[in-house]
Amino acid sequence: MCTPALPSMAAAWKDEKHFRLATFFDRWWDSYKLSPAHFISPEQYKAVNALRCCRTEAYGVDHYACPDCGEITPVYHSCKNRFCPTCSWQDTVKWADKLKDSMLSLPHRHVVVTLPHQLNGLIKRNNKELLDILMRTSSQLFKDWMWHKHHLKPGIITVLHTYGETKDYHCHVHMIVSWGGIDPDTHRLKALKGLYVDYNFLKDKFRELFEKQLTALYDSGLLQHSFADLQSYTRFLQRIRKKRWILHLELPMDIPTQVIRYIGRYSKRACLSEYKITGMEGESIRFRYKDYKHKGLDGKPLEQELELHYRDFFPRLLQHVPLKNFRLVRYYGLYANRSTIPQEYLYREGSEAEIIKEAHPEQESELQEVENPLVCSHCHVNKVYLYTTVKKRNSSQVIVYKRALLQKMKLPIEQVA
Repeated sequence: MCTPALPSMAAAWKDEKHFRLATFFDRWWDSYKLSPAHFISPEQYKAVNALRCCRTEAYGVDHYACPDCGEITPVYHSCKNRFCPTCSWQDTVKWADKLKDSMLSLPHRHVVVTLPHQLNGLIKRNNKELLDILMRTSSQLFKDWMWHKHHLKPGIITVLHTYGETKDYHCHVHMIVSWGGIDPDTHRLKALKGLYVDYNFLKDKFRELFEKQLTALYDSGLLQHSFADLQSYTRFLQRIRKKRWILHLELPMDIPTQVIRYIGRYSKRACLSEYKITGMEGESIRFRYKDYKHKGLDGKPLEQELELHYRDFFPRLLQHVPLKNFRLVRYYGLYANRSTIPQEYLYREGSEAEIIKEAHPEQESELQEVENPLVCSHCHVNKVYLYTTVKKRNSSQVIVYKRALLQKMKLPIEQVA
């Protein structure tokens, strides 16, 4: 269901100095879909349509008026699609702000687990099944490790990403793992001491867990593949064992500042943030990305620009449209049922919206506190709802609705040509 967007948001996407992804789709999508480079799924069609209609008259505009001075404020509706850069970013901020009150008062570590690219073909043919396995086994790895080594039950937040910096297919998960947990015997909260982790052991263990569930899927006959027989499947496993199974752990982070910063950066956001778009000339689009293969004198990856024709850009971007009803963010361990965590073990402090803003100063305008559009800026009284307008598709006709207060629904009252 659509939700109203603040007028400042509606004005922001009309700013000519700000590149909107919807603008590029408006220019070239109708041409591209006549002869697409790859099959376009129903979910991809739905995502593109939502992106193009977001905060436009197509989704409706609520009109509110001040009962004293008559000032009218239009409030545009958002699409709420996970593929939409603006909606997903705002959803991330709200989600992080809500999450801050249910995190353990412990240091946490940011973990990245990446699958070898040789598995990409299988993943694309078995999207949901193999992505489920990736999220499940990566969290199981740390649950098992912390239990057997420290006899603790941790809290884990897992976020799936299928894209890299250049938006190629790059399947990996970002995890926030509590560096400690609750001792089941004493029921006390305990933080881990020391930073030592046997990376090779963890990488090998993750590979074993993933291979075990992949083989179970193959043996059950549910795996979509092109292997001629079991022998060719076994040879494939032997090849990928020699590839890079990347597992990266960053240093423990304090609660909640650094943790929420990473949650905001690696959570529900769309794969391409609009502030990274640097140009739209003709049939091409340019965007910034971090080049991790080349680093500057400060040790940080260099920032590069990539220019793509729309026939290359659209399929590269659309392969990351979330699957229908697929949960990109999942909770494991203690965070699987956060209501059971004793209140005295939770962190209660800080303004996470400010923390997210620190992590993404480029998008600060999207997080600024704005005046309540439903309160008159002159009279300081609450505005009242008047009507909603919706522009009909492929027509200049506008339908005007009014809300029936008793039925809590909107009824058409007239059509304006």
